Amino acid sequence: MVNEYCRVPQWEATRTLAAVAQGLEKAELVVRDAKLVNVCTGEVLPHTDVAVAAGRIAYVGESAEHCIGPDTQVIEAAGAYLAPGLLDGHIHVESSMMTLRAFAGAVVPHGTAGIYMDPHEICNVLGARGVDLMLDEAACTPLKAMLTMPSCVPAVTGFEDTGASIDAGDVARYMQDGRVVALGEMMNYPGILSGQEGPHAIVAETLKAGRTVTGHYSIPETDRGLNGYIAAGARCCHESTREADALAKMRLGMYAMLREGSAWRDLGEVARAVTRHEVDSRFAVLVTDDAHPHTLLSEGHVDRLLRRAVEEGIPPVAAVQMVTLNCAQCFQMDQDLGSVTPGKCADLVFFEDLKDFRVLRTVIDGRVVAENGRLLAGLSPYAYPEEALRSMHVKDPITPASFTVAAPRDGAVKVRAIRVIGGSAANRESLVTLTARDGRVEADVEQDVLKMAVLERHHATGHKALGFVQGFGIRHGAMASTVAHDAHNLMVVGSNDADMALAANTLLQSEGGMCVVRDGQVLGHVALPVAGLMSEQPAEEMAALVDGLGQAWEEIGCTLPSPFMTMALSSLACIPELRLTDRGLVDCRSFQFADLFVE
Repeated sequence: MVNEYCRVPQWEATRTLAAVAQGLEKAELVVRDAKLVNVCTGEVLPHTDVAVAAGRIAYVGESAEHCIGPDTQVIEAAGAYLAPGLLDGHIHVESSMMTLRAFAGAVVPHGTAGIYMDPHEICNVLGARGVDLMLDEAACTPLKAMLTMPSCVPAVTGFEDTGASIDAGDVARYMQDGRVVALGEMMNYPGILSGQEGPHAIVAETLKAGRTVTGHYSIPETDRGLNGYIAAGARCCHESTREADALAKMRLGMYAMLREGSAWRDLGEVARAVTRHEVDSRFAVLVTDDAHPHTLLSEGHVDRLLRRAVEEGIPPVAAVQMVTLNCAQCFQMDQDLGSVTPGKCADLVFFEDLKDFRVLRTVIDGRVVAENGRLLAGLSPYAYPEEALRSMHVKDPITPASFTVAAPRDGAVKVRAIRVIGGSAANRESLVTLTARDGRVEADVEQDVLKMAVLERHHATGHKALGFVQGFGIRHGAMASTVAHDAHNLMVVGSNDADMALAANTLLQSEGGMCVVRDGQVLGHVALPVAGLMSEQPAEEMAALVDGLGQAWEEIGCTLPSPFMTMALSSLACIPELRLTDRGLVDCRSFQFADLFVE
């Protein structure tokens, strides 16, 4: 596979690289006296020099003096640790609530050279056009934003309304684009296991093109189903939440992507698949999946993963392997990426140590793009078109009456409620007894039961579903969001209909976003006008807005970590147990619609 994410393809640079390695020609860049983290052998090599030409590594050894000419840029590492540029093997940039320019500006100073992005969020809203827009914007940054083509739009067919759909023909067409390196997470594992034509055709087009199929296998079954899923082509999976899940996947030759995002903090558990067993960690990869602006600015990106991995007992060099060589091999791109060895792209990161992993400098394709936490490379201007900024299309006016839940009778009624779990993508089905009056059922904050609604917002169909949710701890108020995985319809949760209506209408006016309301007052609001998912504001401004939103959540009583991410997954109909889409309650164990009321 030709890697279009390197400045110069290796086949164009072979003569130059061979000549520079021997000192017959001079290098563009030389790094002197570094402690090289050799991810190929798992060792640290002191006093190592590296020479770069044509954006690629020509020489690695004890002395690169023979490669230095009058125009060579020389970096004195002075004993700093030198590692391959860091890779995030699975992330949805949209979950940062920032566009790619802002995201790149935040992560490149933290040593991130490349990400494997799955833009299925914007694809669910704008279709393939949204994917194209993100690819266009990626070209305006130094970050290697490598595309994994969305595979499940919608996530599970027949259970929700999305803004668009993707089929095998679309995937086949995009697999001919050199900027596409893999298939985005195949969330429809039920379709794969049941032999459905659609998902198998999408996987087939990926395999025919020689690309990696990224997976999403979120159930605890690790025998027949997991074997079948891997046998059908899935090469990696980021949905392990238990030690046993990650270990089983690695033992079957699947790359276990150990996740530690802003909201989904699974590493403390899944790292044990490596630390508690005498296993080779070559099939372990560290990923974020989601990363919020505040996390990126205050804690970092992939460098944060390295710190967390070491805290959990993973050896530092093994951790570095998990975000470099292991990741590149997973995507069959280790010919170009993932190691500081001759011929590879000169993507380099300088660390002060291998514990705190403070990043001193980032080099991408042989060019210094960030130093001491500051981005040096410019970000070219990019503006999203009007079509991407006008994505809110709700059919009917939203009033408090829009959230009336009609009861089958007055008196005690039993309902199915979604019980959320803080810091986890999973949830539980909860059976709750509520009291109906005058033909209606209301929220019951004494039982921590709130009302929940999902309204279709792409094609003004008027589709709407109502339900109940537990676990947020909110006593009074409402929250709304157009970040509602994966269809990204308008989701509203609240204790009373009036505040729910205000929250929903606030987002209609801002063309999407997130907000918190109490007693008729908007306490916090983040406008996300790009497809209702992202803002073009820089990371610093977004972090401040999101921090204000978090404070608003606390004001109305919620103490969950990243509660909007927890809320956003309450409609994701491909993760157990119970979810609410615009078409109704979905039992994500049997993949059938479930009745709200239990007789």
